[in-house]
Amino acid sequence: MTDALSRLLETRDWLLTDGATGTTLFNLGLEAGESPELWNVSEVAKIESLYQGAIDAGSDLFLTNSFGGNAARLKLHNAQSRVGELNRAAAEIGRELADRAGRTVVVAGSVGPTGEVMAPLGVLTHAEAVEMFHEQMEALKEGGVDVLWIETISAPEEYRAAAEAARLADMPWCGTMSFDTAGRTMMGMTSEGMARMVARLDPAPLGFGANCGVGASDLLRTVLGFTAQNPTIPVIAKGNAGIPKYVEGHIHYDGTPEVMADYARLARDCGATIIGGCCGTTPEHLRAMRAALETHTPGPRPDLAEIEARLGGFSSSDDGTGDRSAAPQRQRRGKRRE
Repeated sequence: MTDALSRLLETRDWLLTDGATGTTLFNLGLEAGESPELWNVSEVAKIESLYQGAIDAGSDLFLTNSFGGNAARLKLHNAQSRVGELNRAAAEIGRELADRAGRTVVVAGSVGPTGEVMAPLGVLTHAEAVEMFHEQMEALKEGGVDVLWIETISAPEEYRAAAEAARLADMPWCGTMSFDTAGRTMMGMTSEGMARMVARLDPAPLGFGANCGVGASDLLRTVLGFTAQNPTIPVIAKGNAGIPKYVEGHIHYDGTPEVMADYARLARDCGATIIGGCCGTTPEHLRAMRAALETHTPGPRPDLAEIEARLGGFSSSDDGTGDRSAAPQRQRRGKRRE
């Protein structure tokens, strides 16, 4: 039997994912520095609200509250022994809500970066990363997710380790990276490089692409880089709702529902199939994006000038595909999706 995501992709030419996990949970009272994954057992009603918001807004797929659910990230909260418990709970809550949605809604098990630096620059070996990811993925599988969703990865070595873990878990998977450094990931991967890497993976993901990063304009520039390689795998676009701004002690994203609706249309025109939001994207944004996609007839592939005119300027003039010999040598400690 094929998985739920594959069945949807066979009958639909676009799918809408969910929006921001962190933004929503902060709005529900999560404190800075607190582990969202602990809420899977201590604040179940709030996690249900997170998932239900995406379902009610029309998302075809939502991610579980398990982005930081690996042992390395949970160790920061002295919860490294609770990987199985917290990830199973994240998945079980989502499975129950999806099953009573009245339509097919895919539960995607979110798997974020370890936050550790991979060898040879760091001390985390490939085998250790695979083991860490596999532990988390098995728990998400036991909890009932339809697909694994590897996201916000910066290092190609970590992406390949997560892909191997998905193979060991015998689960379909999707995988995105975050292109937030002048068109590249923090560890120097370009959109072209990612497309080549994904084409060599076995088993291949059901979809690949970009999430988070800077603003929606930058993300669509990266999507154009993917689709220029003519991939045979659906491309994912999961952009932030504008640029974050610090206002009266809180972070706000300046992308309105109208702007995100236009982003969704442009994402389709750029060649993306699986489209959603990341940091700052609320159910209100998702409803506008759903309505836009339902009425949009894909048009010509936009150029960068059109993207900039409609969504705002790029964070850098470099799209990451130029001939730059100096790749970044340091990796940030796995930022959290907001």
